[in-house]
Amino acid sequence: MTSIARFATLALTVLALPAFADGDPDKGERGFNKCKACHSITADNGDVIVKGGRVGPNLYGLFGRTAGTVEDYSYSESLVQAGQQGLVWDETNLVEYAADPREFLRTYLDDPKAKSKMAIKVNRGVDDIAAYIASVGPQG
Repeated sequence: MTSIARFATLALTVLALPAFADGDPDKGERGFNKCKACHSITADNGDVIVKGGRVGPNLYGLFGRTAGTVEDYSYSESLVQAGQQGLVWDETNLVEYAADPREFLRTYLDDPKAKSKMAIKVNRGVDDIAAYIASVGPQG
């Protein structure tokens, strides 16, 4: 990797850091109530952090995971394709995805027909919810 590429990668990482710090995990824990109708948070060892629905995938360890890769969950073809094209979840892209899942995938894949199974749009408090998910994850 060239020095310029390393600098660009570092600069992008540093620029992304404030978005991570914006969320409040305590508010996010309350905000996750709207998510748990479809999603649970269950640790790899089976400990249930948040008992939720099974309509959506388990969100434990979400950040750093390639999109569309939780075993035993049937993702939309578009989300699997996004993962195959390099989409790895972080707090920033989760906030963008939750605001409009279909539009996020259409933009990411440059495909006007891309679809998501996530039918709702969450555009308030997602940064807090993302901070909460991160706080209860394996690195939290």
